[in-house]
Amino acid sequence: MKVKVILNPYANRWGAKERMGEVEAALKEAALSYDLAVTDGPGHGLRLAETAVSEGYDVVVAAGGDGTVGEVANGLLRASGDGPTVPLGVLPIGSANDFAVMTGIPRRVSEAVRIIAAGHTRQIDAGLVNGRYFINNSACAMEPMVTLESMKIHRISGTLRYMVALVRALARLKAWQMQIVWDEGQYTGPVYLVSICNAGRSGGFMMAPQAEVGDGKLDFVFAPEVPRRTVLAILLRLLRGTHIHHPQVEYGRITHLSLRSQPGTPVHADGEIIGESLTHLEYRILPGKVTLITPPPAM
Repeated sequence: MKVKVILNPYANRWGAKERMGEVEAALKEAALSYDLAVTDGPGHGLRLAETAVSEGYDVVVAAGGDGTVGEVANGLLRASGDGPTVPLGVLPIGSANDFAVMTGIPRRVSEAVRIIAAGHTRQIDAGLVNGRYFINNSACAMEPMVTLESMKIHRISGTLRYMVALVRALARLKAWQMQIVWDEGQYTGPVYLVSICNAGRSGGFMMAPQAEVGDGKLDFVFAPEVPRRTVLAILLRLLRGTHIHHPQVEYGRITHLSLRSQPGTPVHADGEIIGESLTHLEYRILPGKVTLITPPPAM
């Protein structure tokens, strides 16, 4: 098995760079034949993954956080044509590691490498928004505001960084006027939150607690403009994953969604900002498109 490992040294505020030796030691202990490439900036992981496919690698591994996994997945998806992707492995050495948590990939590097070496795969879905793929989640309005705030925080890492960023985003929160149309519904009016999830967790929060990465659906979480006290009540429920039962929150499963926003809204895909003021978004699901290396199912 010929393996390409794409490592983002900046993940977890340069924490991934410090773990490069640990990653290589685990790969050698597992007797994997691998080549390691280190990214040098945004978009590099995508290009490296796409090239790895053309060079005939059997497996491509993303070593980093959710943004790294998203970039590598984009490269594999672009190179996949009409079929499934080359198998994707994940070494979760980022901050929140939401995708790894939701797909059962262990945080310990040595254990994650053993799973890659075992080679068990399953097909999972991917989402597509305005030409950008995602395998964890994408969102507009409030959620990417939190992402933008988290990018300004340098001395805190992990879930605490997202908590601090959330408080900062709340202080600046204003509603967007949106027209949203999905499979069997629509809404026009002021909006605070729109999150489109393939997996359930985002920034350490259980945004879509019922999401399943291989069910052929995207989970849709939506909240209109509400009084600030109601926002706080919803956020408190978000910590427990019970916000979807709040009467002001819309939750469902979709295959496509169209959205128009005034003013333009920030948008992220797998934690990476793809636009800070977009006025038109088109989402759709690509069922079973990604080949993911995962732990084997429990007997």
